[in-house]
Amino acid sequence: MTQALRKLPNEFWNEDGELEVLTFDIAGETFAIEAVMVQEILDLLPETPVPGARPFVGSVLNFRGRVIPLADIKLAFGMEATTTTIDSRIIVIALELGNETVLIGVRTDKVNEVTTLARTASEPPPSVGMKWRPDFINCLVRRGSDFIIVPNLLAIFSSKHEGSTSASSTY
Repeated sequence: MTQALRKLPNEFWNEDGELEVLTFDIAGETFAIEAVMVQEILDLLPETPVPGARPFVGSVLNFRGRVIPLADIKLAFGMEATTTTIDSRIIVIALELGNETVLIGVRTDKVNEVTTLARTASEPPPSVGMKWRPDFINCLVRRGSDFIIVPNLLAIFSSKHEGSTSASSTY
């Protein structure tokens, strides 16, 4: 069994060894998150900067009357922030942090499609030559000659908020 298959729990893949995901682009790379996490895809909305907040979640937005953090995972991956375009979108996800479900907006350069990834095409992130922290990546999935990056959102958001007493106090 490969490292990627050990790393991802069986619940991550369905009984056919597949995972339904939403793919999106950030800084020229294709990422995917589980489709069941996605609450909504939004056009860009007005953001309110939060003084003293970490750049990773440096602003909030109004989502259906609720204030939610807006994350720029490009910054978590050490990428430079890019300017928004007509294709830029916000993906609102529901993520279990601690004992609560938190809604988070994730800024993207472009949303692509809902598709199915095969477990047999997944590989662990290489241990050498990666520009990103390997614990921030669940796996890479081959599709044709390209790779789709499946980020570990729990690790990304947990590591960015270490030292807080609860998920809600970090936003």
